[in-house]
Amino acid sequence: MAANKAEGMLEGPQLAEFYELGLGEVHGVSAAHGQGIRSLLDAALDPLNIPEDDDAADPQQTGITKLAVAGRPNVGKSTLINAWLGEERLVAFDLPGTTRDAISVPFERNGQKFELIDTAGLRRKGKVFEAIEKFSVVKTLQAIESANVVLLLLDATQGVTDQDAHIAGYILESGRAVVLAVNKWDAVDSYEREQVQRQIEQRLPFLKFAEMHYISAIKRRGLGPLWGSIAQAHKAAMTKMTTPVLTRLLLEAVQFRAPKRSGMFRPKLRYAHRGGMNPPVIVVHGNSLEHVTDSYKRFLEGRFRKEFNLVGTPLRIELKTSKNPYADKE
Repeated sequence: MAANKAEGMLEGPQLAEFYELGLGEVHGVSAAHGQGIRSLLDAALDPLNIPEDDDAADPQQTGITKLAVAGRPNVGKSTLINAWLGEERLVAFDLPGTTRDAISVPFERNGQKFELIDTAGLRRKGKVFEAIEKFSVVKTLQAIESANVVLLLLDATQGVTDQDAHIAGYILESGRAVVLAVNKWDAVDSYEREQVQRQIEQRLPFLKFAEMHYISAIKRRGLGPLWGSIAQAHKAAMTKMTTPVLTRLLLEAVQFRAPKRSGMFRPKLRYAHRGGMNPPVIVVHGNSLEHVTDSYKRFLEGRFRKEFNLVGTPLRIELKTSKNPYADKE
């Protein structure tokens, strides 16, 4: 138990009344000022016997791909994972909101180890009333952030809703690799299928880089090809890109199509290097790069994507302008 806002009270009698709750030792802390936080963490984590070597628990070191299955309530997330596992490991009822927490299940396929994470269905904020459901939303967002790949599951019978777009936007914002799957495809006719496909193009245009599949989790149809896309998305997210290759591609792109002049300034792109993985980040250096247009950034993104086959992962391009060291000197 922690008593927050305890600035200057850590040794005083003000904390005594908290012991009357009968919950044991009280940790007086100040979140705003960082007081007592280290001892609180030590007390909380000590029973878990977490190894000091952080790499021991790193999925990248152990070769485990963390796969989160996300989507609105009742789209069939637990049903899909149960179909993969071949047994009823997760509770799956026809009632929305059955899964309250992010549930992790180990899984191995063709020698590749996965950690399958079934997330609680995300509702619109206006429908999140109970404290436990608010907790579920937080756990879902944390599961998305901690995953290597997110399988975003849509419901063919419901179409693409605002909430689907909201979840997709959060996945993109988190920089996770993503695969799209439309569930319950067997339950809709040809007209409804065309409507769903059109809605995906209109409402999720920012996920054009992701591969899409049409499945039936309950009938176990179309599930096999998902794994190829998941593997591709993970590979793309972890792609290694060297500075010489990136710089060559950058200069070739500029030669093919130079950025537009903005008044007296024409952006000068000089070299590029990798800035991170999962998602891949490419840092471009040069002069007057603040004048590079969004359309030109999309042009560069397309060139890089094609070269490295970055299917299934977001790609971030950061522009850094070199400063003139003599600019402020007379």
